Amino acid sequence: MKVVVEKHPLAIRWFHWLNFPVLALMIWSGLWIYWANDVYRLGWGRTTLLKFFPQSFYAAFHMDHKLAQGMSWHFVLMWVFALNGLLYVLYTALSGEWRYLLPTRRSFREAWQVVLHDVGLRKEPLPPRKFNGAQQLAYTTVILMGAGSLLTGLAIYKPTQLGWLTTALGGYEWARAEHFALTIGYVLFFLVHIAQVVRAGWNNFRAMVAGFEIQDVPTAPTETTAPAAPSAATAVRP
Repeated sequence: MKVVVEKHPLAIRWFHWLNFPVLALMIWSGLWIYWANDVYRLGWGRTTLLKFFPQSFYAAFHMDHKLAQGMSWHFVLMWVFALNGLLYVLYTALSGEWRYLLPTRRSFREAWQVVLHDVGLRKEPLPPRKFNGAQQLAYTTVILMGAGSLLTGLAIYKPTQLGWLTTALGGYEWARAEHFALTIGYVLFFLVHIAQVVRAGWNNFRAMVAGFEIQDVPTAPTETTAPAAPSAATAVRP
C-alpha cells in the first residue's frame, strides 16, 4: 500500500532552493575575480599538472576583464548567502531538525555501508531514515564549509579592518587559498549531490519540492476466522 509521508518542512525547502542559485552565482562571480590573479595550480616546481584555469576557459565563457563586475556581484550575494545560512542554522536548532541532521557515533560506520550500497557491493537496503549516515556527514560538512567560506571571504575582503581574522587564518595568502579550496569543495559536492538526486529518482526530488514522498508500506495480512468445531448438540454421530 502506498502512503504519503511528510519529509522536508517548508522552511528547509525555501532555504535549500534559495541557497542553490545564490551559491552558484557566487562561484560564477568568483571566477570573474579570480581571473585577475589566477595563481593556483596542481604541480611541483615548474611542472604543472593542472592549472586553474587556462585562458581558453576564460575566453570560452567570456569571463575575462570582469573584475569590477565580479566583485560587485560577489559582495552583494555574500550578504544573501550569509543571511540565508544564519536563518537555516537558527531554524534547524529551534525546530529540532538538527536531530536528523547532526552525525552520531554510528554515522561513520553507516556512511561506509552507504558507499558500499551505492557501488553495488551491499545488497541489503539502507535504514529507512530521513538522513542516512553519509548524508548526515555530508550536509553537516557543507554547513561548516559555508561558515568557512564566509570567514575566509571576509578575511580577504577586509584584510586591514579584520586583520585579526586574516592573521588567525594564516595571513592573506593562506586565507585566499583556503577560500579557493572551499569553492572547489562546493563544486565537487554539487556534482556528487546532483548525481545522487538523479540516482534516487523523482520521489526523492519531489520531497524537496513539495515536502512529501510516497512510500510503500506492507499491508497487514487479513485475519481469517477458522471454522468453529461442531458442538455436542450438532455433532455427527456414527
